[in-house]
Order: sequence, then structure tokens, then C-alpha cells
Amino acid sequence: MKISGKVVVVTGGANGIGQALAEIFHREGAAKVVVADLDGERAKAVADSIGGASFACDVGKEADIVRVIDETERQFGPIDLFCSNAGIGAGFDMMSENAGGTSDEPWERSWAVHVMAHVYAARHLIPRYRSRGGGYFLNTISAAGLLSQVGSAAYSTTKHAAVGFAENLAISHKAHNIRVSILCPQGVETNMIRGMPKGPQSNDGNLTPEDVAQCALEGIDRETFLILPHPQVIDYMRKKTENYDRWIGGMAKLQAATREMFGKK
Repeated sequence: MKISGKVVVVTGGANGIGQALAEIFHREGAAKVVVADLDGERAKAVADSIGGASFACDVGKEADIVRVIDETERQFGPIDLFCSNAGIGAGFDMMSENAGGTSDEPWERSWAVHVMAHVYAARHLIPRYRSRGGGYFLNTISAAGLLSQVGSAAYSTTKHAAVGFAENLAISHKAHNIRVSILCPQGVETNMIRGMPKGPQSNDGNLTPEDVAQCALEGIDRETFLILPHPQVIDYMRKKTENYDRWIGGMAKLQAATREMFGKK
């Protein structure tokens, strides 16, 4: 899909990958870029810088997603591309001794933001996309959804669920000309990763948000389901599926090494 002339919504667009996506879509000639974020003031600043529009939005709340969709289409016309980009780094503890954690809060919030936000967007856009002959979803997930994430079971589990939902979304609606791409980087220089303990997600180097946005743009242009800004991830995926037990063993060693490193600090 070409971005020129399209109406695009980007959630989590106030900074990081979301801001870079909004900016690159504007440069590519989008008719309107709508920036939605929990930080409404920062979302407005990004939108104002590119002649876009903004909404304060908690993507974990269905009513907020509905409001963004309804108001965007009322003011600017049919949405062509909806980017479910918002994400949080909840539940990270490199020294955790229990994958189940100690409370429900990081699980519930991660589930709302990483999974249900995608579900809500699909729930309310698919009928519209179908009625007008098609549309596009870009779901920012993570390489953690394909591999795993040392240090946060909540993050890894919900990102895996997001991949599963996107696969089903693509399968269920390919015949309706509804396209789906998932954006799965490893480390990216964002506020979220700067707030996490340094871990294996950065072993192949942290990309800039602009690098990731460029990869996303190219993937959307080709209508590719899996967009991997870090190309090494495909080899890690192959190794995982070739011998799952060996992969689990290797990841367990990585977990032990990470705990040792943090234990010495």
C-alpha cells in the first residue's frame, strides 16, 4: 500500500517509534496523520509539527479506541491505515525468581495494551474496512513475540498473544482485502527501552526509531506480514523451531548469565 493520500492513525505516537511513524507517513504524503497517545499534550505537539491531528487515548480502553476511530473518520474521512503501536515495558525484573510475578497489575496492563488494544481496533474497523473494500493494520509488536523476553514473562507472553491475534486477523480477512503487518524489532532507542534494565534485546544493537519507521514503510509498501528491522531475528526463529529443547536450554543459560550480571551490580 502506498501512503500518499491516505488517512493514517498512529497510537503511541507521542514519542519513539510512534512519532517516527507519524513523521515518515507525513513525509510520504499522507492526507492526514492522526496521533493518539496517553500523553495528549505530547501527542498534540507531534501532530502540530506535521500538520496532523491528535487525541488523548488510553488504548487499553475500548471506548477510547472507538472515539479515535469515530472522530478521525468524522473529521478527515475513512481510515486507510491503523497503526496499533502503543506499548509498555511492564513487569521487568532481571532478578525475579518467579515467572508468575508477585501481582496481577503488570499482567493486566500488559494484556490491555499489547493485546486488547489490537482487538478493539479490529473489532471496530473491520466492519468499515469490509464495507469499503479493504484497509490496513500495522501492529507494532516486538521480536519478543516471536522469540521470548528474558526479564519479563508478562511482556513476552502478551507479545506472543499479539502475534497470534495478528495471524488470525490476517487469515480471517485476507479475502476481504484487509492487510496486516506486524513490526517486530529487537532493541530500539526509545523511552521504554531506556527505562528497562539493559538485557539481551540489545545484543544486536539498538536501532533508532527512524530506522524502524523506514523498515515499516517499506514493509507496508510490499504488504509484507512480518517486518523485521533486525534481520538476525529470522535466523533466531529458525534455530528455535529446528530444536526447541536446545533453544530453551540456550535461553536458560542466557537468563542465568543475565541474573549473574545484575547480581554483581
